[in-house]
Amino acid sequence: MTLLDTYSARIGETHVSDWFEIDQSRVNAFADVTLDHQFIHVDPERAAKETPFGGPIAHGFLTLSMLSHLAGQCLPPFPEGAIGINYGFDKVRFLSPVRVGSRVRGVFTLAGVSERKPGQIQLKQDCTVEIDGAGAPALSAQWLSLVAGG
Repeated sequence: MTLLDTYSARIGETHVSDWFEIDQSRVNAFADVTLDHQFIHVDPERAAKETPFGGPIAHGFLTLSMLSHLAGQCLPPFPEGAIGINYGFDKVRFLSPVRVGSRVRGVFTLAGVSERKPGQIQLKQDCTVEIDGAGAPALSAQWLSLVAGG
C-alpha cells in the first residue's frame, strides 16, 4: 500500500488530544523566547485591571505552537520509515483568548491528501484548539504537512 493509499483511507478521521493546562510559567517562557512581553500576557495584576479578560491570556502564537504537542498525543504515527515535515498553514484564525490557567485540547480531522511527487504526499488537517468549558474555540487552522518515505 502506498503512502497516498494509506492516508486517503483516513480522510475524515478525527483525533482528539488530552487536555493541557496553559500556565503562567509557560506563557512567560514563550514571552522570553519571542520577546513579546506585552502586559496582557505577563503581568497578571495589570491584565486583571486593564483588560476585559480578567487576567493574563496566552499569546495566540503560543496556542498555535501547541498544535505540535497536541497532535503528537493523538494522531497515528507515521508509517515505518516515513518522516513528517511541517509545511505551513492555509488558514489560521484566533477565535477566543486562552486565559492563563485554562486547559486546551486539539481536535484534528484529516481533510485532504495529495501526492506532491512519488513517495511524498501532502496532508491537510483541519485543526481546532478547544478551551475547556468555553463556548468558542481558541483557534481554527488548516495545517499542512509533508510525509516522505515509508
